[in-house]
Amino acid sequence: MRAVLQRVLRASVAVDGKIVGAIDEPGLLVYLGVTHADGPAEVAWSARKIWDLRLLRDEKSASDVGAPVLVVSQFTLYGDARKGRRPTWQAAAPGDVGRPAYDAVCAELERLGARVERGVFGADMAVESVNDGPVTLVLDSPSARP
Repeated sequence: MRAVLQRVLRASVAVDGKIVGAIDEPGLLVYLGVTHADGPAEVAWSARKIWDLRLLRDEKSASDVGAPVLVVSQFTLYGDARKGRRPTWQAAAPGDVGRPAYDAVCAELERLGARVERGVFGADMAVESVNDGPVTLVLDSPSARP
């Protein structure tokens, strides 16, 4: 599982011009990619890491201050552009694997106490954000590391 975490002042995601998820205060915007082998261990590890990582101001975590989290599915995080001019998406999980894992990360974040806003899995989304810092971090679950 791969996530790109951005510290934001606010962020929103829209589908067909309608906002489907938004945070209007400092928090985290998380782009989440799922690969074929991701299961419950990667879900639990990723959610806990997102919630507890000290990325907010004054070295606080989202869990420390109850910051909101906007999670957007992003299969392109597993794109491979090393050869040619067209990336491949072979490492990205298909929807029947990716959607349950995405939903499970969101549910686990909620179970941990997060206020979670979401994009729409598989939709063409427009994401707006005001980055804070900027602070951006790529997070790979232990099984995703080379």
